[in-house]
Amino acid sequence: MTDRPTPQLRELRRRRAERLAADQAGVISLVQAYALGLTRGEVRAAVASRRWRRHGTQSVVTHNGPLTQEARFWAAVQEAGPRAHLDGESALIAAGLANYESRTIRVSVPRGARVRRGAGLNIRQTRRWSSDDLAASGVPRTRPAVAAIRAALWARSDKQAALLLAMTVQQGLATAEQLGAEMLRVRRDRRRLLIHDVLLDLLGGARSLGEIDFARECRRRGLPEPSRQVVRRGRNGRYYLDVSWEEWRVVVEIDGIQHQWAVSVVDEALRQNAVTLQDARVLRLPLLGLRVAPDDFFEQIEQALRDGGCPLERSA
Repeated sequence: MTDRPTPQLRELRRRRAERLAADQAGVISLVQAYALGLTRGEVRAAVASRRWRRHGTQSVVTHNGPLTQEARFWAAVQEAGPRAHLDGESALIAAGLANYESRTIRVSVPRGARVRRGAGLNIRQTRRWSSDDLAASGVPRTRPAVAAIRAALWARSDKQAALLLAMTVQQGLATAEQLGAEMLRVRRDRRRLLIHDVLLDLLGGARSLGEIDFARECRRRGLPEPSRQVVRRGRNGRYYLDVSWEEWRVVVEIDGIQHQWAVSVVDEALRQNAVTLQDARVLRLPLLGLRVAPDDFFEQIEQALRDGGCPLERSA
């Protein structure tokens, strides 16, 4: 007969499991627990004594406090099985993306792997699975640059796709160059051109491109041709207006990603106030807005031109 483990041995095994769980936000998989020598009976006893509690079908939580977001991420990966990892927007949140919420946790598994189901989980096979794409530490997840591109490809809308890319760069999780390098790996996708345009904006070299696109939209909508890069003088010297209809006192400032950084806020505000004091109406058009909501912004521009006396025909 096999000798029963002594109470001291059972306690040692439990403490080993709890130390491992402490590195995983208090969550350990059943596979990990058994690998440390715990028996199914010992796990059941820890749960029955309310020292531990089950979470899903594959994990236990080794404390009785509330689950953190990190703990839910660990449990999601363990639920999905071997080689599973957080992906897309969930991987971005795990990497530190702030001010963004996701309704489900996205987990990727290799092609051909078993796909389990779980409440609040979106577990899917992916042909893009590669160990080279994974972060070096923490909860198993794709690197931020990889996660951002995939999140944009899988987003519910073009607007959400653009937002995720912009937030990734703004919050320093990945550079625009890193996103561009990952996008080069995407050969086919319905959103490929949109993401390409957004990345041009994020790379900071799209200011002239944005003005060209704006002029093209003006012609397509039958608006008068605006003046570009109009020079004005202020208390701090010369500055340039992106586009202007001098006759109707309407100015549109096309904001690239750099305008949303805190260092630009004061200078931009002073410039806009100076133009407004010279009796011109200033409208702001983010490049991302030009990409994903052009009709809404051009409706405002047309209204400003009409208010200034421009003889535009009203849309039906």
